[in-house]
Amino acid sequence: MPWNEPGKDKDPWGQKSNDGPPDLDEVFKDLKKKLNGILGSGKGGSGGGDGASSGRGSDDFSGLITLGIAAAIVAWLLSGIYIVDEGKRGVETRFGAKTVVTMPGPHWHMPWPIEDVAIIDVEEVRTASHSSQMLTQDENIVSLSLNVQYNVKSAEDYLFQVRNPDLTLKQALEAAIRLVVGRSKMDYVLTEGRSEVAAQTKSILQDILDSYRTGLNVLQVNLNKAQPPEEVQEAFNDAIKAREDKERIINEANAYRNDIVPKARGEAASMLEQAEAYRTRVVKSAQGETQRFTKLLTVYQGAPEVTRERLYIDTLEEILSSNPKVVIDADSSGNLLYLPLDQILKGSGVNLPPLNSRPGNNSAGNTSRGPAIDAFRRNTSRSRVRETRQ
Repeated sequence: MPWNEPGKDKDPWGQKSNDGPPDLDEVFKDLKKKLNGILGSGKGGSGGGDGASSGRGSDDFSGLITLGIAAAIVAWLLSGIYIVDEGKRGVETRFGAKTVVTMPGPHWHMPWPIEDVAIIDVEEVRTASHSSQMLTQDENIVSLSLNVQYNVKSAEDYLFQVRNPDLTLKQALEAAIRLVVGRSKMDYVLTEGRSEVAAQTKSILQDILDSYRTGLNVLQVNLNKAQPPEEVQEAFNDAIKAREDKERIINEANAYRNDIVPKARGEAASMLEQAEAYRTRVVKSAQGETQRFTKLLTVYQGAPEVTRERLYIDTLEEILSSNPKVVIDADSSGNLLYLPLDQILKGSGVNLPPLNSRPGNNSAGNTSRGPAIDAFRRNTSRSRVRETRQ
């Protein structure tokens, strides 16, 4: 029955009940007496002096025990103090059930076995590796070696949701890489698709870990090795070399094209500009000649005789200005005219070819003196025509 039930006049400590709480000093004294009675129950005193001495020894011994118990209680309470370092999290549990997640700094919890704390490093970069042979979409076998770097993003999930999160990650990594390789072709996995395979593996692995609530975060997936099995390695190397030669030749052809095509385009543009300039020059010249002829026609229509005479004189002036000339009096000359033109023209600075090399010279005794004589005859005949017109 309850000690404070109405009608009862004493509490469990042997004191009379009152309206206030029990006196702690009295409680400890009563507890001390009971401990002394238990410890001294097997001892008996025969004399008064011995009994008094034995009573004082028992009091000292019981005091030491009480002090030891108090020290043990204090030590037990102090054992609940803990410090969480930077980059870590503390997860407190009470009888195995999570109570709170603590941040970096000093903390206290009820000591063991009531409460406990687990310190989880959430910034540590952990590494897991995997190597195996896998079947590709085109039914070829490739050997892959990769590693994954990860850390803890949720200390609570890491401790309570999965029994062994690190082992779960390794198994999920194998499942993810087999899924990616199984839907990819061998050439893609071994050549240009290596980075894409690693990226897809990371995405699938993170989805699996999140679905299991492992509390892990995938930082990076590195594909270290991707090659065919050893049995076909030599043949595959030959294929790789041929592919590289193909790429090299294509690159050289592209470089040659990039060098030739701009030059050809530049030359074509230059030719087009030159042709355009020539066309412009010819058209402008023709237009100028047309305008000049039109103006000359207008003048000719106004005075035909004068214009004709003027054109004749201008033409003779143009012809005679660029040819050597010898002027003689045709009226005082005889029927046969012979001039030492070589000597005459030599003084004027005009060199004539030798007589035997001039056109028209032959064994029949042709008396023609070449272009100079012909020009002189033409000029003389034109002078006579001019005199006749006058």
